Amino acid sequence: MAKKDAEKSNYGAKSIQVLEGLDPVRKRPGMYIGGTSTEGLHHLVWEIVNNSIDEAMAGYCTEVQIRLLPDNVVEVEDNGRGIPVEIHPQTKKSTLETVLTVLHAGGKFGGDGYKISGGLHGVGVSVVNALSEWTRVTVRREGKLWMQEFKRGIPQGSVKPIGKATDTGTTITFKADSEIFPEIEYGWEKILEYLRYQAYLTKGVRIQVEDLREADAPGSAHLAKRYGFYFDSGIISFVKFLNRRRDVKNEVPVYIEKTIDGVYVEISLQYTDSYKEHLFAFANNIFNPEGGMHVTGFKMALTRVLNDYAKKNGLLKEKDGAMTADDLREGLTAVISVKLPNPQFEGQTKAKLGNSEVRGIVSSALSEGLAEYLETRPADARAILDKCLLTVRARIAARAAKDAVIRKGALEGMTLPGKLADCSTKDTMRSELYIVEGDSAGGSAKQGRNREFQAILPLRGKLVNVEKTTLDKVVKSDTLKPIIIALGVGIGETFDITRLRYGKIIIMADADVDGSHIRTLLLTFFYRYYEELVRNGNIYIAQPPLYRLQKGKTVRYAYNDDEKMKILEEIRKDAEARAEKKGKPVVVKKVEESDEETVDDAPSEGEEKIGGVSIQRYKGLGEMNPEQLWETTMNPASRLMLQVKIEDAEAADELFDILMGNDVEPRRKFIQTYAKTVTNLDV
Repeated sequence: MAKKDAEKSNYGAKSIQVLEGLDPVRKRPGMYIGGTSTEGLHHLVWEIVNNSIDEAMAGYCTEVQIRLLPDNVVEVEDNGRGIPVEIHPQTKKSTLETVLTVLHAGGKFGGDGYKISGGLHGVGVSVVNALSEWTRVTVRREGKLWMQEFKRGIPQGSVKPIGKATDTGTTITFKADSEIFPEIEYGWEKILEYLRYQAYLTKGVRIQVEDLREADAPGSAHLAKRYGFYFDSGIISFVKFLNRRRDVKNEVPVYIEKTIDGVYVEISLQYTDSYKEHLFAFANNIFNPEGGMHVTGFKMALTRVLNDYAKKNGLLKEKDGAMTADDLREGLTAVISVKLPNPQFEGQTKAKLGNSEVRGIVSSALSEGLAEYLETRPADARAILDKCLLTVRARIAARAAKDAVIRKGALEGMTLPGKLADCSTKDTMRSELYIVEGDSAGGSAKQGRNREFQAILPLRGKLVNVEKTTLDKVVKSDTLKPIIIALGVGIGETFDITRLRYGKIIIMADADVDGSHIRTLLLTFFYRYYEELVRNGNIYIAQPPLYRLQKGKTVRYAYNDDEKMKILEEIRKDAEARAEKKGKPVVVKKVEESDEETVDDAPSEGEEKIGGVSIQRYKGLGEMNPEQLWETTMNPASRLMLQVKIEDAEAADELFDILMGNDVEPRRKFIQTYAKTVTNLDV
């Protein structure tokens, strides 16, 4: 008790730490840029680029240039008005220094600086400054070239004129701080994608990017990479780009552009033969991955207008009922862009738009524009409705099939698949479901597993390529149906992640081409119908070894050819070291793939010997006994697994379209492009 009283007495004003200036940003960077991972690193670039785009939306900027320079330096230049350099009346410092060093200081909180902007929180450039090893800002304004430099957010002198300027604009150059970011590597494709979006959303702005990171290296023949974006058609071009590899239903995309109560709304949509929705929502050019009020308003209007049109024209039968919002998502590609004076985002990363008034504005704009489109383009309208009604009928068929599956299971006294060897724990966080290729491997896995938390579901029969089929056929599939039931989360409109029975869903297939094919089919299934599980990090790929190496009583496993050769070399060096330690002369031949056997006994069938090491190549999981399978692939203490993640949903979606879709030509080009990189092709 006395100790607690003493602690209370020590708690006073001195216990409260006040972080001034940019110290809070360096102390808690995740609060401002979402983290210090690759996403957070790129967020620095987005913050600076967004400032230039804000100038463009205000009508003062027509060109933005981004340069990736050697030593991880980034430079962003625009031809906007240039950051003001005069003394600020509140801070008594130059306006440039105020913007760079004071949080929540900027031209986006009122006045005439910006009517529309993406940088609501006013922390963009100051956060970049705080999290950079150094920052240099040059401003072209009032006929002069001004410059100021900073180190980790601290000014290195005041802003000074260093020359003359004939135009206006701002150039910000920075080097991200290695004390903050554990890995500093900017992704060329990631930056291109972001800039492409910005160019689509800001008509008439030319955006150029250069990669000069290796161009100046001594003796390097590397040429600078350059890319430029400029779109007159804006988001119509965006929708066409997203659908460039898909068969479209309405040849001419729907396009709506309206300003209502000071909010500018721009929407374009098109339907394809895909089974997935591709919806991109932006507020003031900021991507909102979690949607928000503009997406809610969009879905309300889309559902109402398409239902009204279908009923009015006798396309919707009474037995089908009304089309739901989920029915209209399948095959929909849409871009929603709103620009408003005071956006309210959830979180500094602006994942979701919260302005309630936007819902009604977007709904009104889409209702009027889409109704007019359907009336004036009846052929396109019919193509859209045919696609949506096909989805409705597939949903009804899938529900009937799913209900039949559940009823059948209940009547037989087993709601779980008969092949499933379930685990005993009910703790979802601990439980694991192994989806195993083949009955033989399934038998070994069942014997070798830890029954407390590991469940085994052997696959039987031919897997369906879900990229080429509908939901009702997926539910009826003899191979996928057991997986759907075992997961417990439902599928389609009945999906509920809170009912998930296993925290880890692990695909375990052979380490050969056939196994890769099965993994690809399963990953396509999970991505198309259980994307939330993929995003949530629930899907894993087991990594069974390809080789078992034994010398004497020592056994090691290799997961690829390079690792096998590395282990053989380690064994050779170890033998040399032990021989030298005993004082015996030894000559151990360096291990090569072409070495002849150095022992007289011949290897057993299915094995080879190199340098006295017995090597077994596993053709499949079924060749491993239960103990080996547990030791190499299932034991949490020693196994190697890959967690499936979606770093870029659109790129992932495009790749699945190429590899698993109906169009052969893109797949042929993909194979031709990457054929030479295949290292373990079984012929």
